[in-house]
Amino acid sequence: MAVRTCDVGSLPYIIRDDLLRKGAQDVLSPGRARSGPAEEFRRAVLMAMRDKLVSGIDVPTYPQFRDMNEMFLAMLSGLERFEGRYVEVARLAVKETRIPEVLVLREHAAELAQELGLEKVRLRMCITGPHTLSFQFAFRSAGLLRRLGHVLAEVVKANLASGKHFEVAVVALDEPTFATVDDPLLERGSEGREALLSAWEEVLSAARSRGVLTCLHLHSTSDDLFWHAEALRLVESHVEDPLYRLEETKRLLEEHDKALVATICRTDFDALVVARARAELPGGSEAQVAERVRELWKVIRSGSLDPVELLEPVELLARRLREVLTRFGPDKVLFAGPECGLRAFPTYGVAIECLRRVAEACRMVET
Repeated sequence: MAVRTCDVGSLPYIIRDDLLRKGAQDVLSPGRARSGPAEEFRRAVLMAMRDKLVSGIDVPTYPQFRDMNEMFLAMLSGLERFEGRYVEVARLAVKETRIPEVLVLREHAAELAQELGLEKVRLRMCITGPHTLSFQFAFRSAGLLRRLGHVLAEVVKANLASGKHFEVAVVALDEPTFATVDDPLLERGSEGREALLSAWEEVLSAARSRGVLTCLHLHSTSDDLFWHAEALRLVESHVEDPLYRLEETKRLLEEHDKALVATICRTDFDALVVARARAELPGGSEAQVAERVRELWKVIRSGSLDPVELLEPVELLARRLREVLTRFGPDKVLFAGPECGLRAFPTYGVAIECLRRVAEACRMVET
């Protein structure tokens, strides 16, 4: 049996930004739900979800074209922008609990399932975490982390409704800032550290108490706070994270009753271009590599080089998965996927090909 696949969510644009933002608003309004922007938004979301499923991703995240911070902050009241940052001017509350992308997929799940021969559409719902959102505020505090945790828990509860052809199977908190930025608020023994753990617990418990798998998407696991989140079931980080190589991880997974999402595919396209340049110039100087990187981007943008050629091969992805399965066992590796979102990929098509390769690699590896 193959390891189930999932993804992180973001994709290159296939819809104009103004239509995207207006359409996301209009689909929530009964009077504007069939406006031109709403129909374009709906078309883009359904097309991308269909492409993810056809590529072989078992539990795809809703197609995330919108900014991961702004899409959630726009759902809140009690905020004003001041010099590019948010300031709390009243009690923080949720003014609109529905995530437009999730609403569209729930409404059209039956036709998607019928078209693709699926029992139901199983969704991974990505929520930008309280730590990451807090960096959009002018004034950060332990209290802000707790308040963000509370409103995000309300958003989770409001979007979990399942049906005959639709299920939210995983709720993933996305925390790219955690352990990647120096944050005095999270010093050991601090109120802020306890507040973040409490916020995570509130958001994740809103899903886990309703039988939904919970996940924390990280870019670094160098800070061990996440291990102590009792409502957390799945941990996910980047390909090169020591999490996937350390023997200590096996003990911690057992001790804290958690499992892994094995990330088997690098998604930093700039890094893939640099790797290609280094491979073409073995022993080349940094200046030579940098010049070759510029040349590669030039031919990619001109259409002379298909960016698919720079993706990692399926065999490498399969090897990474085998290594993680061998090290931790199939009972501790519940999903596999790319390490992060694909927004920075040069084209939408190459992003979908990346997902297809992830799915193919998983089919190659029996558990």
